[in-house]
Amino acid sequence: MGANGAAPARPVAVLVVLILVAAVANLNLAVANVALPDIGRAFDASQTELNLVAVGYSVGLAASVLYLGALGDRYGRKLMLLLGTGLSVPASLAAGFAPNIEVLFGARLVGGVAAGLAFPTTLALITALWSGAGRTRAIALWSAIGGGISSLGPLSAGVLLEYFAWGAVFLLTVPLALTALVAAAVVIPGHVNETTDPVDNLGGLLSVVLVAALVLGINFAPVDGMWPVALGLLLVAVAAGIVFVLRQRRARFPLYDLTVARRRVFWVAACAGVIVFGTLMGTLFIGQQFLQNVLGYDSLAAGSAALPAAVVMVLVAPQSARLVERHGARFTLLAGYVSILAGLSVALLLWREGAQYWQVALGYALLGAGVGLAGTPASRSLTGSVPVRRAGMASGTADLQRDLGGAIMQSLFGALLTAGYTTSLTTAIAASPAAGQIDSEVQAALVKSYSGAETVASRYPQYADQIVDAARTAFLDGDTLAYAVALVVVALGTLLVFFAFPDRDRERELLARYEAIDTGRAS
Repeated sequence: MGANGAAPARPVAVLVVLILVAAVANLNLAVANVALPDIGRAFDASQTELNLVAVGYSVGLAASVLYLGALGDRYGRKLMLLLGTGLSVPASLAAGFAPNIEVLFGARLVGGVAAGLAFPTTLALITALWSGAGRTRAIALWSAIGGGISSLGPLSAGVLLEYFAWGAVFLLTVPLALTALVAAAVVIPGHVNETTDPVDNLGGLLSVVLVAALVLGINFAPVDGMWPVALGLLLVAVAAGIVFVLRQRRARFPLYDLTVARRRVFWVAACAGVIVFGTLMGTLFIGQQFLQNVLGYDSLAAGSAALPAAVVMVLVAPQSARLVERHGARFTLLAGYVSILAGLSVALLLWREGAQYWQVALGYALLGAGVGLAGTPASRSLTGSVPVRRAGMASGTADLQRDLGGAIMQSLFGALLTAGYTTSLTTAIAASPAAGQIDSEVQAALVKSYSGAETVASRYPQYADQIVDAARTAFLDGDTLAYAVALVVVALGTLLVFFAFPDRDRERELLARYEAIDTGRAS
């Protein structure tokens, strides 16, 4: 049964397989964070290199998702799903056995592109196969379980790191991907409500350049001596964005229909989702390093600490579907934003040296509740405000909420962490009575990253306590800056939803009008 019916044949099996495929992408997105301290020590990596490893998967996924979603609309969503799930296997193997940080980043990037093939297809197929309240429930389950699996990534990685080297975390999804590949080939329908319009390949390439240049530019901005590269990348992103918009306005068959994108239900939901999912990914990224570097958790304990986010997210998300149907997307989005603001406030005020676990769990639980509440209305509003034949555009945008949001917020968090850490430790070194005895090579290693400071401490055991204490203080200065900026960003997002998103009755009127326009029934 297609978009005009309530659900497809074998709806439970189809939804389970789609969630399984999405789980491959969600787990791969999250597993790197717990392993970052081990990776830093293994490769003597700088904080910026660790940021790139963490964000590499998101870059590949966010940069490719719009283009590949459009290709799926045209050439077959099932085909794209199978190609992406299959490609994730060699990408994971390459990451797991990477001999250096450059190969690891490249493998993460390819893994992200593989997810760009498969992940948007999962939501596009839900949009094409379900309708009405059934679609809202399916999206809620897809969002909740996907977010929960993403939050379980740190726990799974922590268990593996207890027994194996860091590379094992990237091999975690290989058996899952192989299972999903076989199940998808058997269960998923071949062609559902796909378009015959040609694909705007130039627009697709411009979208790839735009997103990749933007995210990499943000990552390189705080690196000493790299500002010309960062500025160049950001200028490329601006230029690609301008050309992309001009191309979409003039193309007969645009990759990204700006007429649809201007719809209030669509663009406000897109912006709201970017902030929501990006905040979760950014907090998981810094939080895992905080737990290990500052609180001294081992990898298993650090991974387990994020479990409240997953549990609460899975419990709350099904309730968000009922809230959306009863009170509308705006009410549910605002409830999610309030919870996220509370979670960030806990992280900013209570996640300090000597913090108790209940304080960590409280922050994660509030964030999980916020994402569980806001994720469903954000994705549902996007998919409900576009024609089914452009489901790839809607699902691509919904994925951008997670992936571009995650890439930008992780990059922003990482850049602020790096800047705060470097500034704080440089100041501490300059104020030290032994400043004149610290040569430039040692200072560079100290300010490079927390793992770099640990390496220096091991070489100078007589100063180890002072070095580690200074590095821990510098890390806290960096993450305080990151959480403070995140609070401002989320507060602005709350204001955007409050003033720009329509209430329940107006939203229903707008969605009915959009459907009439898209089916040719409007005057």
